[in-house]
Amino acid sequence: MTIKVFRSSRLLLLTAVVFGLSACALPRSGPSKKEIYAGSELQRGNAFVIPVDPRVAQIASAQPALAFSSSFQNAGIIGSDTISPGDTLNLTVWENVDDGLLVQQGANATQLSEVQVDGAGFIFVPYAGRIKAAGNTPDGLRRVITEKLNLQTPDPQVSVSRVPGDGATVSLMGTIGAQGVYAIERPTRTLSSMIARAGGVSIEPEIAKVTVTRSNGARGTVWLSDLYANPRMDIALRSGDTILVEKDSRAYTALGATGQQARVPFEAKELSALEAIATVGGLQSRTADPTGVFVLRNESQDVARRLLGRNDLIGPQRLVYVLNLTEPNGMFEARDFMIHDDDTVYVTEAPYVQWSKVLSAITSPLSSANSINNLAN
Repeated sequence: MTIKVFRSSRLLLLTAVVFGLSACALPRSGPSKKEIYAGSELQRGNAFVIPVDPRVAQIASAQPALAFSSSFQNAGIIGSDTISPGDTLNLTVWENVDDGLLVQQGANATQLSEVQVDGAGFIFVPYAGRIKAAGNTPDGLRRVITEKLNLQTPDPQVSVSRVPGDGATVSLMGTIGAQGVYAIERPTRTLSSMIARAGGVSIEPEIAKVTVTRSNGARGTVWLSDLYANPRMDIALRSGDTILVEKDSRAYTALGATGQQARVPFEAKELSALEAIATVGGLQSRTADPTGVFVLRNESQDVARRLLGRNDLIGPQRLVYVLNLTEPNGMFEARDFMIHDDDTVYVTEAPYVQWSKVLSAITSPLSSANSINNLAN
């Protein structure tokens, strides 16, 4: 009688476990492949699920390139002797008369030392008036002053020399060797030479971005590696430029049956799905489903329309890209598919993993019941 009661109790326990498993979900790292497909737009969900092929990889991998605009690229190099606001000039004037305008009696020349070019680019010369100096070379300014003085004194001779001042300068900040304000001089008239003058960058060049902001508000950003690879990106500097060197802030999130679940920063200018998986330790060999690798992204309207062949889509769209690493070209497609900033890379668990969890959940209570039975006997 006791044995029958115990067997009935064990049957009731098994039944309770099965009902319990059906009433609640087993522990897992995220949704299954079937559940993701169930949330697609075709199933009245709010996301488009797209298998990755060469066409999809080409369209979805495109990203806006970082480059300076034509206004930056076409700006000519400032001459090493071009006068700028804030520069300091030394002027010398010779007159061929005993009682000249500027030259004192008994002398043949007078010096006007440390004449400051004002913020508007002008200087003041006695008897010549207010003269535009910025943008001129010292020789050009000499001719202008000579013409103005020639109206009041016979055959004046003028000499102009430029003393490096604080006018033609740029500011460097960020992850640079030595932050500070630097004068634009003959060896440092381009962006790359100025960065080198400041000691180079203090981070890996592959993840360094350089942003130049002009005094008029114009701004451009370029990868440091492109700056050296493409001569057109090595722009000429202008007085008042602010140069910011910073680390790439892009990152993606890895979830599911991967070696690591975390938000992972980019380690290169371009990162493929295959590299993103490898960065977090690859797929978990015991649990991962290589047919269920998903990349979740809020895709732009234009890209979504091209991929789906629909012109009725308005605004950013939720797209789920599917990679099947078991297909003949699966690994190549994962290598060609580029990860974007804020992407989520999710790897589902293999179906047998859930079966193993179910069996474990069922057999564990039975094992405990058997242990109790043995103790009772």
